[in-house]
Amino acid sequence: MNPLAGRGSAATPLAAVMAMLVLYASLYPFEGWRWPPGQGLPALLSLPWPPWRDPIDQLLNFLGYLPLGLLAMLALRRRGLAWGLCLTGALSFAALLSYVSEVLQHLLPGRHPSLKDWAFNLLGAACGAALTRLLASLGLLGRWQQVREAWFVRRSAGALALLALWPVGLLFPAPAPWALGQFGGTLREHLAGLVDGVDWALDLHDWLAQPDTSQPLGPLAMVSVSTLGLLAPCLVAVAIARPGWRRLVLASGALLLGGLAMTLSTLLNFGPQHALAWLTPAGNLALVLGAAGALVAALLPSKLAAGLGLCVIAAQVAMVANAPWDPYFAISLQAWEQGRWVRLHGLAQWVGWLWPLMAMGWLLWRVGHRE
Repeated sequence: MNPLAGRGSAATPLAAVMAMLVLYASLYPFEGWRWPPGQGLPALLSLPWPPWRDPIDQLLNFLGYLPLGLLAMLALRRRGLAWGLCLTGALSFAALLSYVSEVLQHLLPGRHPSLKDWAFNLLGAACGAALTRLLASLGLLGRWQQVREAWFVRRSAGALALLALWPVGLLFPAPAPWALGQFGGTLREHLAGLVDGVDWALDLHDWLAQPDTSQPLGPLAMVSVSTLGLLAPCLVAVAIARPGWRRLVLASGALLLGGLAMTLSTLLNFGPQHALAWLTPAGNLALVLGAAGALVAALLPSKLAAGLGLCVIAAQVAMVANAPWDPYFAISLQAWEQGRWVRLHGLAQWVGWLWPLMAMGWLLWRVGHRE
């Protein structure tokens, strides 16, 4: 008997997001696509075994596919499939995804397709699937289902996935603490490139390509953006939590997770001695205001919290989408793009860009959903 069958789960959306993230990491930076000179289709479909050894690269391949295997296994189990079919499906999905990404690396200069990478990817997925089976045999998955039913309302899988992804987006350098959604400048740049040279869009191109003349965020704007960014996950959590003390625990957990993610991000950029550099006067004030706002939000009805969260995230995106890069942000970004954390660059950046939009979409659905 499968007690998890038919139950809503955050594993499915998280597995889909994880698949997109590992595919992005495998093909980053998506530049210079070309057919390899002198190679036919059979050579393109083959994966060589490389002579070099790179333990760090192999470890990253293993660790990248481990959560994918775990989540895919759990998502299939939630569909009511037997463990054998879940294992077959999870490993087949991971093997196909890894093979496609390795084959596409033939078309990217600077990337080297490798059968060894494919093997370590599949090994990571297999270990993740085995970990899911181990957790189930220990009864932990069933206990998690009981906790979830006691703490959260029905149809909360999407919000749980959003809350799990939020700290990942915080790892990418931001112009202010907890300020996600700064995609305005990049979007304008790409749109300008698309219409470059198009006769009927010359005026549009000139408008899109014009330099950013906006002023840097002032102290009040920094505090406002940071407070709104910190309140956003708290309101998402309140919107799915059952009334009572559980909401306070979840809001407090979101605040703690936000602080830890900012500390980790600063540590990755500037070293352990500067891990708490984000605790500026503006950041400290935003932390206090966010905590106070989360305390008040915990008392609100779920639908009202969802509506307020929609307004909070929309306001934060409007303020930060076209915020200029301050010197701190530019230095942080350079450290990510050129330093040792370049492999995390695209993953965290895309999550940071898309999280506010996905959160607004879910909150809009929550507001309009009839219990």
